[in-house]
Amino acid sequence: MPRVAVLMPARDAAATVRAAAVSILRQSERDLALVCVDDGSRDGTAEILERLAARDRRVVVVRGPGEGIAGALNRGLAACDAELVARMDADDVAHPARLALQRVALEADPSLAATGSRVRLFPRRILRPGMLRYAAWLNGLTTPDELHRDLFVEAPLVHPATTIRRAALAAAGGWRDGDFPEDYDLWLRLHAAGGRLANVPRTLLAWREAPARATRTDPRYALARHVALKCHHLARGPLAGRREVAVWGAGETGKTFADALLREGVRVALFVEVDRNKIGRQIRGAPVIGYGEVARARGLPLLVAVGAPGARALIRTELERAGFEELADYRCVC
Repeated sequence: MPRVAVLMPARDAAATVRAAAVSILRQSERDLALVCVDDGSRDGTAEILERLAARDRRVVVVRGPGEGIAGALNRGLAACDAELVARMDADDVAHPARLALQRVALEADPSLAATGSRVRLFPRRILRPGMLRYAAWLNGLTTPDELHRDLFVEAPLVHPATTIRRAALAAAGGWRDGDFPEDYDLWLRLHAAGGRLANVPRTLLAWREAPARATRTDPRYALARHVALKCHHLARGPLAGRREVAVWGAGETGKTFADALLREGVRVALFVEVDRNKIGRQIRGAPVIGYGEVARARGLPLLVAVGAPGARALIRTELERAGFEELADYRCVC
């Protein structure tokens, strides 16, 4: 049994899959298996993987019918005979020390269900501000406490940069297929089951940006689906048993959260705003108050749902000044 099984699905990735696979086979952690799932490729992906398997017995090729990412991952997981399962994508490049450092981190802290790492986006010429902000935010989260605090802001682990305990993954039921981002759903389920998450404070993955990546083209990764997924897990976790909340932010983001929460049986009783044009109005049946009156939200869970760049830090400062304690009194959800 290898110490680490690396699970890499691939579909029509002939241009990049060999470099991705070689970056795994050249890891300083030599005791590994590379489980490659060819998910119905129509280019030369399958042939490239078969040639790699013929040269290196650590490579296992699994054929899939083109069932999509969650199905391909679960199909490959059945061939991962190791205590640790590392994810890899067919267009990224792993740092040579990635698996060794993540294995050491998991061995040092039995409470961790999974650990990711910092990432470097490439190629620079096509990087967009939104992805750069996301990477900068994620790279600033390393400890379990930091990831716990920001768990509902966005996915705090990069999927292909993550190594997961096989037992925790099996207990969670593997990856779920649905109208939501399968990776974020897994992190939320692992955390809900009591597993902690962390990021190794090293840049261990070159993460490829591309205009056609699924996060841009697949409706499962749209903002509304992220919000619906967050509200589903919030209602069963931090908001369990609560039927009313307050929301800081009465713009489009706040209203999207209000609608999604209502579908989970949770009503927004109060909105908090800085925009004078909204204060005093009713939105989704709830009054909008100014941030200077935020004390009126005491007694209700307060969700911070403002998506503007830089707003989260300013709102945290204002709430701390008003005596609100993060996680105990409020939680940032975007």
